[in-house]
Amino acid sequence: MEVQILSRKMIKPSSPTPPHLRNLMLSPIDQGAPHTYVPTLFYYPISGSNGSSRGENIERRKRLETSLSDTLTLFYPLAGRLIKDSHAVDCNDEGIEFLDAKVDGQLKELLSRRNDVIGLLNSFTQFDSGSSGSVTAPLVVIQTTMFDCGGLAIGISIRHAIADGFTMVHFVTAWATANRAGINQLTRPDFNLASLFPAKDLPVVKPDPPPRILGFDKVVTKRFLFDGAKISILAAKYMASDQGVRWKPSRVEVVTSLIRGALIRVSLEKHGRLRNSVVIHSVNLRGKIIPAIPDFCCGNLYRRVIARFMVGRSKWELSDLVSLLRDALSQEAVYRKDVLQTVIRSSSEVHEDLGKEETNVYFFSSWCRTRHVIMELKHGL
Repeated sequence: MEVQILSRKMIKPSSPTPPHLRNLMLSPIDQGAPHTYVPTLFYYPISGSNGSSRGENIERRKRLETSLSDTLTLFYPLAGRLIKDSHAVDCNDEGIEFLDAKVDGQLKELLSRRNDVIGLLNSFTQFDSGSSGSVTAPLVVIQTTMFDCGGLAIGISIRHAIADGFTMVHFVTAWATANRAGINQLTRPDFNLASLFPAKDLPVVKPDPPPRILGFDKVVTKRFLFDGAKISILAAKYMASDQGVRWKPSRVEVVTSLIRGALIRVSLEKHGRLRNSVVIHSVNLRGKIIPAIPDFCCGNLYRRVIARFMVGRSKWELSDLVSLLRDALSQEAVYRKDVLQTVIRSSSEVHEDLGKEETNVYFFSSWCRTRHVIMELKHGL
């Protein structure tokens, strides 16, 4: 299964960005986001059993490009470039990079549970860590790959300095809506975070330090499938334990804690003793800020939540690990005036833990609350 790049172009907004919107200041949280691109893959099996014709595929590609160009008129910062030595984006409409590709194979092969196809995933996204420091590089790179069966894979790599997970999902959802129903159906995003959360005299949110292990040859990707019924059984066991009389744990809490318990056992086997560990989840702050901010604020607006396992003080049965995570995630709402201090404090704690050789650090993320988004993407793209 070999991916062949057919074309590479820049997709620009269909209407020019007004002069008064040309300069977008990055918020302090944007400035502290990781200096990298975040890749995401979406898969679209073809409807029906007969696949699609070559003419239908060409028309599909054209429609995707047109609707993307229309969507960028609202998400105009994504088509801009970072300004060198400045915490700002020049919304100059230079565009996002768009690659059209094809692959000789079936989408169902890629979506199978075989681990031998996992290594092919990088071929479906354009993820160049070397361009992360370049101010001339596009902020978004999209690759659409058509399969022999007519199925489609869309890989999106987006610069973290301009967008968190919420913003990326909102952008892709808007693209899907524009592709299905037109741009008039879109909800206008708000790129005003820098004015909502000015830096004042607070220290800047620092980016994460570089990883201890460098090089993609050191990275292993694996896929595990957790059956919904089995997760429910584990949740029921937790509720029956001494720890579980207060609430029913979520799927994220159960699966995260199950994986964490396995990692603790791996570390014990490797080092011959227990080690302190932290689990870090990124939590969207939208909907948790008082007074409320606009629903579709785009940029970076998240905090790190840390659940600590301390040797000699923490137990590591599943129920205990679930409780540790729930206590960390169930933090109360944040007042708007305290948002930057809260983010800076949590980031500082993460940096401190990353610098400890005797502490294992595990990062988790979840798409469990985006099912409605997945359905919109399925029907729109």
